[in-house]
Amino acid sequence: MAKKGNRVIITLECTEARPLGQTPSRYTTMKNKKNTPKRIELKKYNPSLQRHTLHREIK
Repeated sequence: MAKKGNRVIITLECTEARPLGQTPSRYTTMKNKKNTPKRIELKKYNPSLQRHTLHREIK
């Protein structure tokens, strides 16, 4: 049987694309919900804006 763990798959979405009327880029990653219970914010590359932008965790 598979072990139940603290790691969950999360989705990161760009915060700067929607106000500009463009499609936000999304990334998936994993996090340990025991060590980081709050939402993650990372700088990732947005290909439509062609620069690094702030991506926040969405549900």
